[in-house]
Amino acid sequence: MTPDRLLSVLCLSAACLACPAGAQQPPQEQQEQPAVQTVEDMQAMVHDYLLAQAQVLPGQAQITLDAARLHAMPACRQAQAFLPSGQRLRARMSVGVRCLAPQPWSSSVNATLSVQGHYYVTNRRINPGETISLDDLVAREGDLLQLASGVAFDPSQIVGFVASQRIALGTPIRSSALRDPQSVMRGQTVRTIARGAGFVATGEGQALQNGAPGMQIQIKASSGQIISATVLDASTVQVMM
Repeated sequence: MTPDRLLSVLCLSAACLACPAGAQQPPQEQQEQPAVQTVEDMQAMVHDYLLAQAQVLPGQAQITLDAARLHAMPACRQAQAFLPSGQRLRARMSVGVRCLAPQPWSSSVNATLSVQGHYYVTNRRINPGETISLDDLVAREGDLLQLASGVAFDPSQIVGFVASQRIALGTPIRSSALRDPQSVMRGQTVRTIARGAGFVATGEGQALQNGAPGMQIQIKASSGQIISATVLDASTVQVMM
């Protein structure tokens, strides 16, 4: 054995003798716990939540929050924001904050919200049955949350559609006041196409419901039988046998 090899063996033996018998390996680090969320953290969470909700509207959201109630709540490591089922965005509202751990609790944050964007109003009175053109519309700018529910913001959802009711001059147009020009109206006589294995038959019937293309409606056939049919266009429905 060379002198260098002998020295290495002696050093290793000395190191082993210095180790206490049964010495344990250092314990593994415990899994890191989520940091406690401050009131500012939860307020930022609510702000981001409302911002995401407001993206359904074509405008710029402006949000002001009052999170005073959260200061009285216990420390929280995992929280989430929520709106009660069915509640829509409003100018003034409360947003729920739910703590999941370590101690469950619920509270709320008061919010003031606006969404500044463009919408369209009519520049004349539009009567039922009239088709709306781009020349019938005037663009306006304002808080979209102040408008009635169901207002159509995109011109492509308005132009070419037929008014199903009178729309006053200067009024924002609601989707419920419009119908697809290819839709079928209740009481209308329609052509029926019945399709089955190896056959196609045509006939006539009366629509018992309004329906846009692709919708299923009830039809009273010429025989008096009530059948379900799919609207194809403004004058035709299809029955699958």
